[in-house]
Amino acid sequence: MFKTIKRIIEWCGEFKVKLFIGFLFSFFFGWFAAMPVIIAAHTVAMVIKEQRGEERFDTKWIGFSILLMFLFIFLRFLFDYLRAKFQEPISYELVSRDRLAVGDLLKRVSLGYFQKVNTGDILNSITTGLHTLENMGIRMVDNFIGGYLNFLCIFFWIAVINPRVSLITIAAVAGSFLFLLVISKYSAQNAPVSARVDRDLTNAAIEYARGLPIVKSFGQDGAAIESMRKACRESKEIHLKIEWGFVPANCLHLFMLKAGSMGLLFSSFYLGWTNQISISNMLLLMFLSFHVFASIEPISDSAHILGVIEEAMNQLDFLKSEEFIDEGGRAVGLTHYGIEFKDVSFGYDSRLILNHVSFIIPEKTATAIVGSSGSGKTTICNLIAKFYDVNGGSIEVGGENVKDFTCDGLMSNISMVFQNVYLFHDTIRNNICFGNPEATEKDLIHAAKKACCHDFIKALPNGYDTVIGEGGGTLSGGERQRISIARAILKDAPIIILDEATASVDPENEQYIQAAITELTKGKTIITIAHRLATIENADQILVVDQGKIVESGTHKELVKKEGVYKNFVEIREKAEGWNIA
Repeated sequence: MFKTIKRIIEWCGEFKVKLFIGFLFSFFFGWFAAMPVIIAAHTVAMVIKEQRGEERFDTKWIGFSILLMFLFIFLRFLFDYLRAKFQEPISYELVSRDRLAVGDLLKRVSLGYFQKVNTGDILNSITTGLHTLENMGIRMVDNFIGGYLNFLCIFFWIAVINPRVSLITIAAVAGSFLFLLVISKYSAQNAPVSARVDRDLTNAAIEYARGLPIVKSFGQDGAAIESMRKACRESKEIHLKIEWGFVPANCLHLFMLKAGSMGLLFSSFYLGWTNQISISNMLLLMFLSFHVFASIEPISDSAHILGVIEEAMNQLDFLKSEEFIDEGGRAVGLTHYGIEFKDVSFGYDSRLILNHVSFIIPEKTATAIVGSSGSGKTTICNLIAKFYDVNGGSIEVGGENVKDFTCDGLMSNISMVFQNVYLFHDTIRNNICFGNPEATEKDLIHAAKKACCHDFIKALPNGYDTVIGEGGGTLSGGERQRISIARAILKDAPIIILDEATASVDPENEQYIQAAITELTKGKTIITIAHRLATIENADQILVVDQGKIVESGTHKELVKKEGVYKNFVEIREKAEGWNIA
């Protein structure tokens, strides 16, 4: 519990001063909350004394006491407002910062990170985990520290009036604190399980939503929804377990405080009845007995939630612990855009994909990479873009090692068009301008026309302001591909990587996409992964990849004259596509 409170305070960083000022305001809030009770007790004592003929009651005190009570009530809520003004924005500032930091981290880590961490785990940490910190983090710390500060304010009055009676409050708070520790320990034990179950539920929901087209097409839902049912059942069971574990300790915590209030009430009455304290002090102690533990009672919720917050902070630390792939990178200015692999080896975990690969792609030339599925073609492109770090050797772009670039700095020189195009759930305008947010309307339309997508965009209900579905699902594959090419054209990077850009395109759209690619690649350094002969036969060089090695290289005419992997590939493609080499 104390460890979590310390972590939250450390998490506040530059906002610590505001946090501590908020604690100070909580302290004053406690003082002013106690004052109306003290005034009320004093007034009642004055009335009783007049009834007993001990002293005359000054009627002016009524109006004065009412004004004082209104003043203290006003000051109480003023300091509560000031506390909130200083403390409440802190968590929103910090969570916003951390969400952006996680977003930046995800952009700068190796793609291997996403093989270790599920999308649902990341989503759960960014949403549920940080949402818990945002809504509860600072509030729970203030409930805990502020609650005990408020108690100390009232305890001070009790101790001044009668130190012996104050021992009852100490005993009650000590007893309640023991049960708070039980609550905290129980919560800390179950919070990781609860967090894991929540992550499983998020993953199951994502998987089910993604698989719905398959579920519907096969008319089956048993296997698809079973993991969802299991995750929901486990979520219910762990949260019920936490709840039933919390209730007994919470009841005992409250019992100790209520018993302390009753003990203070009866002991005050006894001391007053036996004339050991004045009637004013007796009434004051009796009134305070109902108020002294009010700020400590809700701390049981804080003790419980602090365990959940601890796990949320662990998740956040785990996300932020991954090293940036461009750690130590710098801004590198390039004068040319050739690419060179020097004895590069790379593998995913223990599986070797590229084995001592070396080649050169001269500036402003077109290079095609061919090979069987799993041979390492896409891996080569991913390494050029620094999606992964090489295990051995080096890759140079423009004579500079890619390890020396920042991710953004390197990618400012590269445009990539993938086989599986992803478009954002946004307007077509914003999707195309994603490659160059500063582009003008004229630049946007010029790029769209070059990509052969201007006409179909204008035919849409809202033209360029038409909002497309998630992933571009409301457009055809060819339309999505052309928009992605327009995005790359607008970026106007000197290096273009085309990863099977026409592999899944229907013949009707292929001519438009080939024309768009021609516009995109003019005067650029081009790397193309393709299976279609029409796409690769005019390349300046062809690299043939087989089992992680470059086994052949040359032009199309050179390679078809030699017995080897490429010639076999061409013969297979000729049969598949139904055409012959002249």
